[in-house]
Amino acid sequence: QVQLVESGGGLVQPGGSLTLSCAASGSIFNINVMGWYRQAPGKQREMVATATSGGSTNYADSVEGRFTISRDNAKKTVYLRVNALKPEGTAIYYCKSNISRTWPRATGTYWGQGTQITISS
Repeated sequence: QVQLVESGGGLVQPGGSLTLSCAASGSIFNINVMGWYRQAPGKQREMVATATSGGSTNYADSVEGRFTISRDNAKKTVYLRVNALKPEGTAIYYCKSNISRTWPRATGTYWGQGTQITISS
């Protein structure tokens, strides 16, 4: 069994900052891409940022320069530092990871349960 558990969301004022964490646990052989997605009320889920095990990163245009994704491969954890938050950033932020399991040997895509960020004054 593989689990992704996010933490770090909350209520923050416009312009504020937060750091989200997502830790993977279970029968893990290898973690490939880890990323963050978000879903605002009434909208589709969208990619925010992704990071490969080799350190390559990719960002949505709307967050480029304000958000930073990083990984600690030893801890099986991915982080998202979010700066200069805007009200339109209010959403549930989800962690997603492509993981190869040890047993049964298989690769799959896993999602966390989500963590809410609310941006309001």
